Amino acid sequence: MALSGEVTIALDAMGGDQAPKMVVKGAAIALKRHPGLRFLMVGDEPRLRTLMKRRKKLLAATEFLHTDEVVPGTMRPSVALRQGRKSSMGLALRAVRENRASAAVSAGNTGALMAMARMMLGMLPGIDRPAIAATMPTLRGESVVLDLGANTECDVRNLIQFAVMGELFARIVLGYQTPSVGLLNVGEEEVKGLETVREAAARLKAAESIRFHGFVEGDDIAKGTVDVVVTDGFTGNIALKTAEGTAKLYSHYLRSAFGRSLLARIGYLFARSSLKAIQKQTDPRHHNGAMFLGLGGIAVKSHGGTDALGFANAIGVAYDLVAHGFNERIIGEFKRIAADRIDGTSDQQKAATA
Repeated sequence: MALSGEVTIALDAMGGDQAPKMVVKGAAIALKRHPGLRFLMVGDEPRLRTLMKRRKKLLAATEFLHTDEVVPGTMRPSVALRQGRKSSMGLALRAVRENRASAAVSAGNTGALMAMARMMLGMLPGIDRPAIAATMPTLRGESVVLDLGANTECDVRNLIQFAVMGELFARIVLGYQTPSVGLLNVGEEEVKGLETVREAAARLKAAESIRFHGFVEGDDIAKGTVDVVVTDGFTGNIALKTAEGTAKLYSHYLRSAFGRSLLARIGYLFARSSLKAIQKQTDPRHHNGAMFLGLGGIAVKSHGGTDALGFANAIGVAYDLVAHGFNERIIGEFKRIAADRIDGTSDQQKAATA
């Protein structure tokens, strides 16, 4: 969806294993895709200007905010909250809070980014906790999976709120008309799993506004059994890292197999185009950009080890969220489900937020 006006995105130019070079190249790629983009580049300004010297279009679309401070990858979130406010990450988030930018993108420390984003941007009305959401490739296309690490423990309300946010994301960003929602569990039977998961399932099943599939298992994620997979952050993060590790293992085995003999290398020449198509479908760079859903402003986390193409895709995720007015639509959606009581909101809580 294209916007009629310009969209400014604040970039943590110093966050990530290959920053700031990767950030600059990624911004250049994103600008080609979305000419209406403008950037607030936060970091070492002299170094950034040197990297942009030959990128005239990018330079013209960029405003700089200088800082020498960076949040290290090893810094604890609690320390980042105290010491990182003037870092490239902290100033990028502050720009969103102060409406200098519509979104922030960082490839820096995930825990620090989540903690600082929650402190600076707050939560949307009706949402208790943010959730990290990302799209994952499946046999049917793409599915949204959340939470991927923001909350190691979740109650019934959290899981229901994640389901609503994930369903909304699948509808307005991925374009699914009536996305199906499933709760990740140790089995498909209604009697299996923790009491929290079973109660959340019962409430989602009774909700008219959500097409609830029921429980799904780990292998259903790759199958694409449902369009939205909901789980707690502890389980979700393990599922994500397992999928990433499996993809790397598969690629290693494939390269080894085609290098074992002359005949195998000849076979590779015939299969090369098909293998490249598979590689493109499973390339994590094309699915880079995890959203912090539920915050009072848009923040997107890029994988720390990504390259320019991956970072450009993370910028694209932020652009899409702004373009679709995602946060505004979440507020409207939660007003509706509060009336349905599927989130467990009590009459006292409703009176307090009225």
